Amino acid sequence: MIFKNTSKSKLTLAFISIVITFFVWQQGLRDSLNRPSVAFDISQKEQEIAELSVQSIPVNLKKFFIINDPVDQINKSLSDVSFEELTERNKLIRIITSESNDPLFYNSFSKDFEDENYKFLIDEIEKKSYNNSYKVNPEKFDLIKGDRFLYHLLSLKFDFDDSALITKSFSSKMFFKILAIRLIPLLTILIGSILALKILWKTISLKKFGWKEIKSLDLELIDMVLLIAGGFVVLGEVVSPLFSISLVELFSKNISNELSQSLKIFFGYLFMAIPPLWIVFYQIKSLNGEFSFKKDYLQFNFLPIKYAIIRGIKGWLTIVPFVLLISLIMNSLIDNQNGSNPLLEIVLNNDNYLSFFLLFVTTTLLAPLFEEIIFRGILLPTLSRDFGVIPGIIVSAFIFALAHLSLGEMPPLFVLGIGLAITRIASGSLFSSVIMHSLWNGLTFLNLFLLRT
Repeated sequence: MIFKNTSKSKLTLAFISIVITFFVWQQGLRDSLNRPSVAFDISQKEQEIAELSVQSIPVNLKKFFIINDPVDQINKSLSDVSFEELTERNKLIRIITSESNDPLFYNSFSKDFEDENYKFLIDEIEKKSYNNSYKVNPEKFDLIKGDRFLYHLLSLKFDFDDSALITKSFSSKMFFKILAIRLIPLLTILIGSILALKILWKTISLKKFGWKEIKSLDLELIDMVLLIAGGFVVLGEVVSPLFSISLVELFSKNISNELSQSLKIFFGYLFMAIPPLWIVFYQIKSLNGEFSFKKDYLQFNFLPIKYAIIRGIKGWLTIVPFVLLISLIMNSLIDNQNGSNPLLEIVLNNDNYLSFFLLFVTTTLLAPLFEEIIFRGILLPTLSRDFGVIPGIIVSAFIFALAHLSLGEMPPLFVLGIGLAITRIASGSLFSSVIMHSLWNGLTFLNLFLLRT
């Protein structure tokens, strides 16, 4: 019997935790359907960078980087979305790029803006629509110089020179950005596909997969329920945010909204990690009578460190093509997928460098370490011991994907979870899966960082 010799209080706690987790995750998944997909913003940012880089792209390369006019592409994408659902900036871009000369067209939209600068721009565009020969003093648009793409669009609309702002060096910088945005994923997919085929060929040749010995703590499934449902969800996702958000709001009254938002995410993650990690500490201490950092309870197996890092890098490269393939299939089957992680949009639209640093530490250091300890350090070995390696990999990957509370991202996250689990077992090192997870998050972070204009 799975729960033999288990106390009634433990069973009661587990049952309550499962019930709360069911409602929390159900609500979280439903809420994810109302969150917009960041893919739309990413695509638009890429087109903006392409437009700003045009003057620096070598003539013989333009057909590879500029297939269709970026401004037309942006206008088309924005026109496919209800005007009311657009951000104020995107509303303005749609109006600027519109070919309509009807003054009533612009006048009808002015009421949709709260930003006074944007209202002023709408007034200028409306004047232009009344009189096509209307000339504007470019100095009037200095207020928008912080947004170079908007300024560039206005220069096209009002026919004035923007070269003082969109300089040759700035355009070259945008070209190198678009080069990195396009080539890094392609190179990663190419190398990853070669590695995947090599591993597949080796597995077929040897007729076996080189699993390393995986050691699990002497824990029962009821302990997993208490760790995931009780620690990770109830205490980590429900109770902890009450403290972390209150703490940040107490000390962030006089700082920017961007920094305040990043501090909430940073401390939110720290506070969320404390309860499940404390449960892990307590579980290990109860099994061994003590807890010592010198003992490698979870098979981190740092040494030889070069081997662990290389296995992590190989695991990351190998899984990239599969995750991207699943994402492409999902995009082809479902238009306008909702449910993107809100953190992605925050990173994409952030201009505060301290805020960026906090988000970088959270996504590439804290999240990989914490999640790997829980899902591949504790859960995967226990499930593999009780049900076998393959079921252990599949179930742990499914729970990992589910825990991110995003229906749209579940399939790719499930594939990523499988890759992380295989790397953990194939390398015999939890540190390798931490490296792999960190690289995955790091590549996503880098791509979002590059997309900023």
